[in-house]
Amino acid sequence: MKKSLVLAMAMALGVTASAYAANPFSDVPAGHWAYDSVNKLAAAGIVDGYGNGTFGGDRLMTRYEMAQIVAKAMAKGANVDRLAAEFADELDSLGVRVAALEKKSDNVKINAQIRAHYQSYDKGHSGEWNKKTNATSKLRSRIWINGQINEDWKYVGMLQNEQDLINDEGDESTDFQRAFVTGRIGGVKVEAGRNNTALGLGVGNILSNRTDAVKLGFGKDLKVGFQYGKISSGHYDYVNDKGGKKADKYLAATLGGEIGNLGLNAGYVKADDVVKLAQDDKIWYVGADYKFGDFTVDATYLSSDVDKIKSVKVDDDGYVIGLTYKGAKAAKVGSYGVYAKYYDQGAGTYIHHGMNTDLANDFGKYGFKGYMLGVNYTFAKNIVAAVEYSDFDAKDNYTGSKPSDKTIWSEVVFTF
Repeated sequence: MKKSLVLAMAMALGVTASAYAANPFSDVPAGHWAYDSVNKLAAAGIVDGYGNGTFGGDRLMTRYEMAQIVAKAMAKGANVDRLAAEFADELDSLGVRVAALEKKSDNVKINAQIRAHYQSYDKGHSGEWNKKTNATSKLRSRIWINGQINEDWKYVGMLQNEQDLINDEGDESTDFQRAFVTGRIGGVKVEAGRNNTALGLGVGNILSNRTDAVKLGFGKDLKVGFQYGKISSGHYDYVNDKGGKKADKYLAATLGGEIGNLGLNAGYVKADDVVKLAQDDKIWYVGADYKFGDFTVDATYLSSDVDKIKSVKVDDDGYVIGLTYKGAKAAKVGSYGVYAKYYDQGAGTYIHHGMNTDLANDFGKYGFKGYMLGVNYTFAKNIVAAVEYSDFDAKDNYTGSKPSDKTIWSEVVFTF
């Protein structure tokens, strides 16, 4: 235990050491710098040593041991609010209620993330378009603000700055991109406002984009969800051909649960006047994932009611299969993950895909098929690097021109 912590804890009790019997620990003799403080803590029942008559002041405590000390100090009325907030999870496992203390000591929390990425994509087209190589590189900074409204409700906001590192003009934008509240009404989990929405297993095989929506969730073992709102413009200009509407209304119903290592999910998504299709879209999907050891295998089947686009016959269903091994954890240095996906999706089976490639522009009306491989690695605490390679081709042919896209995506993400 550090000297400053011993003294601070003893002072927090607000009593003097002289009121108690002699210090019971053989390794803290009279004249030791911590004698008075340890005597006070022992007499108050805050610390009790290691059962062999020693205090063990040179031994590094675990977080659980520290939580036990904090819990005992709280019971004695000591002012240890900040320590209670720091060891909230451990105290919770001890059955100590700290929600009020967390709110008092730190009502507003700020988190941030900085991501630098470089993307190289080789777009190839048959027919009148020639093959060309392009690249993008951006620095994205995000700041999250989390405010506790009460024990059941909180507010989350997110400010994003994005800088173009390749464009000679140094394009830059700053937007307040997310603002929503989340909480419970009885047994119903509620989220309302602007937040990112991912529908479909994985990175959002159907939709991954900001939405202004109300989302409701029910159940514990069997989870049922409903949401309704509109898809915001995001990075792409959602302007339709009929009147310049800036967003597509959508509704979704989801169902999911787990049976041992098997996860099951299904859902229905309806989006009005999808820009890339110039029509409404209805999508049904079912999926499953299974964990065995460090591996996870997943599969999703999707079906859309869109089988024609401007009188051109298109594929109306699709599937995605994937395999993942482990995964990088920001807090664990040296952790890593490897993953692979194969996609075969008709144009109507996705609205705005979540992958790190330009699917919306390249394959919007065509559908796409191909694979993606990726690896991520934590080389320092809260610093994670990742590299992905994808190779996709259009499924349907419109005017003798079928686009293809090979992309290498690399990024480094810092969180704090």
